[in-house]
Amino acid sequence: MRNLILTLSLFIITLSTNAQQAVVNPRPLTLDEYNKALTYTIADLDKDTYVKFDNAYVLDRYESRKPYFITGGDGLKKRVDLYKLVAKEGMQEIGLMVFYTSETGKKYQALVPDFTADAKVWAKYFQDIDDINKVEKNFILKLSYVLSKEMSFQQYKVLNNGKDMKEEAATYGNDICFPGDEEVTMSNGAKKLIKDVKSGDEVITVDPVTNRSSVIKVKELTVHAAKNYAITELVLVSAKERNTEQGLNINLNTKVLKATPNHPMLTKQGSFKIGEIAIGQQVLCLDDKKGKYETYTVLIKTEHAGGVQNVYNIEADGGSTLVLNGVMVMQK
Repeated sequence: MRNLILTLSLFIITLSTNAQQAVVNPRPLTLDEYNKALTYTIADLDKDTYVKFDNAYVLDRYESRKPYFITGGDGLKKRVDLYKLVAKEGMQEIGLMVFYTSETGKKYQALVPDFTADAKVWAKYFQDIDDINKVEKNFILKLSYVLSKEMSFQQYKVLNNGKDMKEEAATYGNDICFPGDEEVTMSNGAKKLIKDVKSGDEVITVDPVTNRSSVIKVKELTVHAAKNYAITELVLVSAKERNTEQGLNINLNTKVLKATPNHPMLTKQGSFKIGEIAIGQQVLCLDDKKGKYETYTVLIKTEHAGGVQNVYNIEADGGSTLVLNGVMVMQK
């Protein structure tokens, strides 16, 4: 499975609707408060559920939840604990503190600002968790999974200093294809960049009814002229959850797929263009370790200008699907 490094500039997570309704006259978290709160620590995450700081703030375990234990495809287990940051004056919730413990005991913490926080606070949060992500692999993905379970969230396209890239000069046209760095599953199980696929190569197709795979030959690799194409990107997850006395154990596996917005996809809810697929829809993916196909759920969806590049499409001699980045996609 590809290494997944997500940048926080792909999404913003706001506090849940229920949490917002519980707050009277919510006020924004200030940058000074944000920086100060990151110095607050919990001595015993197993026992300390309500801790006061500076006689002005409280860390209160979120909804009395037990911790999450997330095991990724690398087999390493991470622990995630959530605490509300509450300003004692008015008892207003102004953020959500995340304590993240690695398999070696290394601790990281992040503070998700209140939804009313200033852009400078959000920018600092973005930078902070991106910095953690550089040293703690897939930190942002695991963080976003936990927050998406506990909160309702809105996604804003904030690429390039907050600009919605859909409003930039991205090309929306009739070309149905993939960037050159997407990986095609070959007949022998190996992966090959789509830009390197050649006529006569043997690739895998999957029967969407039986989930059985078979081998087909590539008739032609279509190469579309280099343009600044609009690209839809899906982050898909398969999460197996098990409740224990200690907390919620999660085995989390991920796939990332990029394509032009009009490329067809088959989901459990029917056939859609990738640009029309919604968060929460389910797509068939290949488990490389087991050699079996299983359902993954769309966790994050973004759309942006991919930069000037060629895009590619495979024409095959049979089947209706291909497997790219471990995800079943429809042939053009």
